[in-house]
Amino acid sequence: MKAIVHAGQSGLEGLSYKEMAAKQPGAGEVKVRLRAAGLNHRDLFLMAGRTPQDPPLVLGSDGAGTIEAVGEEVPPGLVGSEVIIHPCLDWETPEIVPALPAIVGGPSDGTFTESIIVPARNAFPKPAFLTWEEAGVLPLSALTAYRALFTRGRLRPGEHVVIPGIGGGVATYALLMAVAAGARVTVTSRSEEKRLRALELGSHQAFDSQCEWKDEIGGEAADLILDSIGPATFGQYFEVIKPNGRIVTFGASSGDRMEIPVRAIFFPQISIIGTSMGSRQEFEDMLNFIERHSIRPVVDRVYPLQDTVQAFERMRLAEQFGNIGLTIE
Repeated sequence: MKAIVHAGQSGLEGLSYKEMAAKQPGAGEVKVRLRAAGLNHRDLFLMAGRTPQDPPLVLGSDGAGTIEAVGEEVPPGLVGSEVIIHPCLDWETPEIVPALPAIVGGPSDGTFTESIIVPARNAFPKPAFLTWEEAGVLPLSALTAYRALFTRGRLRPGEHVVIPGIGGGVATYALLMAVAAGARVTVTSRSEEKRLRALELGSHQAFDSQCEWKDEIGGEAADLILDSIGPATFGQYFEVIKPNGRIVTFGASSGDRMEIPVRAIFFPQISIIGTSMGSRQEFEDMLNFIERHSIRPVVDRVYPLQDTVQAFERMRLAEQFGNIGLTIE
């Protein structure tokens, strides 16, 4: 079977489109013939950190397709079912977080391939209203956004959510979900095009990330801020968040290290909360949420599997709005 494999050197230079030996599912597993997959920034981070000594790895955490074979202890009637893959392995409930979650696409082989073997418990029925491309880009970003908003962020209807750096997959899902949940949403971006697109999707306000946030938000202070940027914008958050507000952080696109004014945390009693990905229960809840509200992923562009490098170049340059997908013939 054909696959996108990373080996030999770090970064995008380590990617190649090649033939791999097909495998068969073991006990409790299913083999999914993939129709579509999705890119995540996580893939770029993994490639940057891999060395020539690391074994070959098929990247990709997002995917959807049809079950073509099942292992022992799996009902044979599942063959032919259209499914979407929950990428987090062995994480069952929101409260019990693994020290190091195992994820499809690193350390185990991922979805940038014609077929993948996963535990049967990680193959959920594909929402019928989604296209293959929409289902293929949904899993990891939508799961991360759902946990950030509702499990960790405790979002309630009528609250004001600020989403800096709109355009990426998680931020875009968070916008759609927060609007559906009855929240007021403000987004930021340096790109006017992305700000205008966010307003079309239901954002109540959009402004330039590089301006003075306090002047833009005015009296509409934030109950919740979803941070994927880190030090480049973090200092602004304390200027626009309400007392007892929550900052949920799930990314660090501008770096890992920053200084935080401690008094700006304890005097107004701000909560800074970390999150990443999500459990099997949250994945099921997320799918129910998007079906109930008819939320469709924002698909930026779709590339054939063999053009995965070009797809990652677009992501690396932050040119996309929404998710970048792959079609797998």
